[in-house]
Amino acid sequence: MITLEQVWFKYPSGSLALQEVDFSVESGSFIAIMGENGAGKTTLAKHLNGLLKPSSGRVLVDGEDTRKKSVAQLARKVGLVFQNPDHLLFSESVRQEVAFALKNFGYPADVIETQVKRTLESLDLSEYADTSPFLLSGGERKRVALAAVLAWEPDYLILDEPTIGQDYQQKERLRNFILQLYSQGKAVVMITHDVEFVAECNPQVVLMSKGKVVGSGSADRVLSSDQLVEKASLVKPQMAKLFARLKPQGFPGDVVDVHRAKMLLEAKLVEVKGSVPQSP
Repeated sequence: MITLEQVWFKYPSGSLALQEVDFSVESGSFIAIMGENGAGKTTLAKHLNGLLKPSSGRVLVDGEDTRKKSVAQLARKVGLVFQNPDHLLFSESVRQEVAFALKNFGYPADVIETQVKRTLESLDLSEYADTSPFLLSGGERKRVALAAVLAWEPDYLILDEPTIGQDYQQKERLRNFILQLYSQGKAVVMITHDVEFVAECNPQVVLMSKGKVVGSGSADRVLSSDQLVEKASLVKPQMAKLFARLKPQGFPGDVVDVHRAKMLLEAKLVEVKGSVPQSP
C-alpha cells in the first residue's frame, strides 16, 4: 500500500502545491486522480514514487518512508510514466528502450527478451522494435514510454495523462490493457482530466482542487454529481448528461459509461415491447 499522511508540499519558489492530503493506494486498486490544471495532480504523482518528498507529513510505500529511500530503490515497486514521453526516452531503438530498466535491475537475458517481446505486442509496438523512438509520433512515443515501465512489472503503475495524443482505438486498447493489469492485481493510478476515458474505465475517483482532495468515490457517483465535478472544475461525461435528462423516465441518474447505458436502454426497450398489446 502507498499511504500519504497529512502531506503538504511547497516548491522552492514558495508555491504551495499540496495541502493536507490524506490518500492511499491499496494493492490491486484502480484510481483516477482528476482536477483542473494546477490542481496538484502531477505533484501528487511524483510523491508516490519519491521523486518529490513532502514538506511535511509523510509518504509510505509498503510501510517504508520515501524520505529514507532513493528514487531508484522505489522505482522497482512504483513505475511512473510521465505526461511528456520525451522526459523518459533516450535509447537508439524502441527495443533497447524497453529493455533498459530490465538490464539495470539485473534480469537474465532470456527473461529480458521475453518481457520486451510481450510488452511490445501488448501495446501494438512490435513493428517499431528496431526504430528510434524519436522518429515516432507523439502518441506512439507515449506508448513506448508506457512499455518501458510496464516491462519490469512494477507493483504500482502511475500514469500521468496517458490518453493525450491517443486516438479512439489506441484509448480503447489502453483501457483494456489497464483493466487487464487491474485484474492481475496490479495497482493503477491515472492522473487525468479525460472524463470520458475515466467514465469508460469506471475506477475509483479522487478529485483535487488547489492542492486539496475535494471529493472521492466511484466514477459513476462522482462524475454524475454536478456539485463534485464543479468543485474540481471538470465537466460531466456525455452519458451522465444524457441520463440526467432521462431520470424522469425512470432511469438511474448515475450512469456515466456507455456499456451500462446500453444495458439499461436495451432492458427498457424489452420492457416497452412487452407492454405493447400484440395484434390478434
